[in-house]
Amino acid sequence: MNNNEPEARLLVVDDEPNIRELLSTSLRFAGFNVVAAGNGREALAAAEEHNPDLAVLDVMLPDMDGFTVTRRLRAAGKHFPVLFLTARDDTDDKVTGLTVGGDDYVTKPFSLDEVVARIRAVLRRTRPREDDDAIIQVDDLELDDDAHEVRRGHHTIELSPTEFKLLRYLMLNPNRVLSKTQILDHVWEYDFNGDASIVESYISYLRRKVDLDPSLPALIQTKRGVGYVLRTSEKR
Repeated sequence: MNNNEPEARLLVVDDEPNIRELLSTSLRFAGFNVVAAGNGREALAAAEEHNPDLAVLDVMLPDMDGFTVTRRLRAAGKHFPVLFLTARDDTDDKVTGLTVGGDDYVTKPFSLDEVVARIRAVLRRTRPREDDDAIIQVDDLELDDDAHEVRRGHHTIELSPTEFKLLRYLMLNPNRVLSKTQILDHVWEYDFNGDASIVESYISYLRRKVDLDPSLPALIQTKRGVGYVLRTSEKR
């Protein structure tokens, strides 16, 4: 990347003009191209027009909350990562934000350095590396990184970006029991103060989609007291 090329295109959404301007100016100074919006409706329109690489999205907006904005983005096929920005610091809100397809969470009052660091961390883990295989296959389950699609047999499975990352990690480690700590470290890159419930929630969501057909063997299995494993047919 040359010195004149932006590091990434960001969408900043906050209804408070001072915070919106502070974030936009600081992120531009850090080397990002920034588009700003003041409510959910403007955010959806800006996402359609500018196709950002990541959104910094306030949860509390005047017309619709950030969770609703994210649901609508995902329903419209927009899979860029979302970093939630909110005054609420509650585990339930974190789980809700990540469940609807968010990728990280920063609580107000925030440090600008922390926001920049989180943005770069999310971009690193969500952008495919050149040396990664685009397609991962485990039994009849196939994950396509380039198309951001998952198929089992002849059926396409719709996953949120975080579900996609979790399944990818399991598929890269078939028949290996992964602890909740390992999953937190590799999928979210930090541990939410040791709160393992987020892993349990996501494994549950993933199972409902990947192992939905009762006529097919369950791929995602629990090793009680240890963790979770994607078990191939040869190891069942």
